[in-house]
Amino acid sequence: MPNINLLPWREAERKQRQRDFGVAMAGAIVAAIAVVMVTMFAYSQMISNQNARNERLTAEIVELEKSIAEIDGLELQKERLLARMEIIEQLQKSRPEIVHLFDEIVRQLPEGVYLTGLKQTGARVEIRGVAQSSTRVSALMRQMDASDWLADPEVERVETKQSGASRQSEFVVYLKQIHKDSEMEDME
Repeated sequence: MPNINLLPWREAERKQRQRDFGVAMAGAIVAAIAVVMVTMFAYSQMISNQNARNERLTAEIVELEKSIAEIDGLELQKERLLARMEIIEQLQKSRPEIVHLFDEIVRQLPEGVYLTGLKQTGARVEIRGVAQSSTRVSALMRQMDASDWLADPEVERVETKQSGASRQSEFVVYLKQIHKDSEMEDME
């Protein structure tokens, strides 16, 4: 008689394969989750490291900006001090000029001319005065033009006025003061 196996071995084999498939599937899912978690952890570590670097760079940038602001402040202060020093130096150099100006005006003032006002703006000098005649004003201008310290005399006005029995000429003359740097350096 033929051998017939009536045991449900195919069904048992199918169940075994299904169980093996389920275990393999669960293992694959666990492995995939582990890989995803490790990858996420690695990326989060890289991101946190980069954030730490960025924070350090930001802190360094803030410190450098403070230093730059301080340097700019020092540069501005330096420029102000240099400007002050330059002004003081110019004042030191121009100190004897006023003495020369007064001395030269007194020397060049002709007889019969009297000054009522003297005003200096930069190198321009305004002289106001009274002369016995307009020819005395002309003499004043010629002498001032021949001066070593004064140049370019210009008359703004000459008015002749009757004052009792005498006539007087009121005048306004502008002069240019000559700066002699080489003589000032010799004096020092």
